[in-house]
Amino acid sequence: MSSISTHVLDTARGRPAAGIEVRLAVRARDGWTELATARTDADGRVTNLMPATAPPATGTFRLRFEVAAYFAAQGITGFYPYVEVVFEARDDGRYHVPLLLSPYGYSTYRGS
Repeated sequence: MSSISTHVLDTARGRPAAGIEVRLAVRARDGWTELATARTDADGRVTNLMPATAPPATGTFRLRFEVAAYFAAQGITGFYPYVEVVFEARDDGRYHVPLLLSPYGYSTYRGS
């Protein structure tokens, strides 16, 4: 079964980023089709965004992290209102996409 997960770490504070809204969308002919929305838990994780009724996870996907509200809750004005990570899933497997976040930068990679 396909799965798409994420883990957001606030590198400026040295802790998980809890409460960030994350949206998963898949590329369609005429744009993007949203599949799911979730919030990171206390450990900064969303364990599986792929709905059970979704087709196998192949294609181009987008994770959108709504980070402005996260920083605003801390009294910080960040540089990015949101972060979008677009990636290609080439097989029906497990995809873990961590986000390392600070108010003025971010980094991402394919995790395990």
